[in-house]
Amino acid sequence: MYEKWLVGVDIGGTTIKMAFINQNGEMIHKWEIPTNKSEKAQHIPTDIAKSVDQILDELGQRKSKLIGIGIGAPGPVNLRKGSIDVAVNLGWENFHLKDRLEMETSLPVIVDNDANVAAIGEMWKGAGEGAKELLFVTLGTGVGGGIIANGEVIHGVNGAGGEIGHITSIVEGGVLCNCGKTGCLETVASATGIVRLTIEELSSTHIPSKLRDFYNEHQTLSSKLVFNAANEGDELAKRVIDYVAFHLGLALANVANGLNPEKIVIGGGVSKAGEALLAPLKEQFTRFAFPRVAQGVELAIATLGNDAGVLGSAWLAKKRFT
Repeated sequence: MYEKWLVGVDIGGTTIKMAFINQNGEMIHKWEIPTNKSEKAQHIPTDIAKSVDQILDELGQRKSKLIGIGIGAPGPVNLRKGSIDVAVNLGWENFHLKDRLEMETSLPVIVDNDANVAAIGEMWKGAGEGAKELLFVTLGTGVGGGIIANGEVIHGVNGAGGEIGHITSIVEGGVLCNCGKTGCLETVASATGIVRLTIEELSSTHIPSKLRDFYNEHQTLSSKLVFNAANEGDELAKRVIDYVAFHLGLALANVANGLNPEKIVIGGGVSKAGEALLAPLKEQFTRFAFPRVAQGVELAIATLGNDAGVLGSAWLAKKRFT
């Protein structure tokens, strides 16, 4: 039988990840191109279309080999129109991505939020494989989320379902978030938030820490350095991670109490800390979750890494166009 391919696309702030994937979710070929932000990122649909044509040519394949394109994009998505309401990092406002890409490629296109497609990818082929009730949170520069109920992504009335990163802390006030609110989970549990909390702790205490020496010398830190220091018993680093785990565990428990998920999958760059993050997080989650919810769920680190978005996008195309 003539095998046809799906196209998965994941638009990031630095690179656009792309892949040809068969209907069983097996990666045929993956690649990436730079994200062109010039002129309010107007050229992205053209760049994607040209790249698809170029890779097809290199593989000796015709466009008839392709079923359609699924694409994950940052920001709230108008699912009916396939447009992006606003993507601050790209300069998009009411950007008609679906229409533009269909015109450029002559292929059918479906668009969803990037965190949602990553959640779908982990459900299809990753740490959440087989789970119909799944909570996905990605801890990177910000905090993204996807909620899957009965195998379907929760989009909500205007595409803002799953915005776990903007759950507000139980502490009133807090740091200003990019969304305009203060005290959002994103300001605490993201890589950026962890670094900010560590620098605040360094300036407000006199606890000895190797992080203090590093920061004094380099005037910079990373969340990876903080986790490494915590693993080595650094008291200040452990205090920061415990604080992060408290707020993340509380937020995830409250969402889980509404969903009663089978799996909670933690992705994004911060998730590479592995057990150093997972152990204190499980403790705080169990503390705050309804006991029966806590009994039914497994917390796990995402396994697909950067492939989650393209796999989830391909799954969207498979579901819509086959």
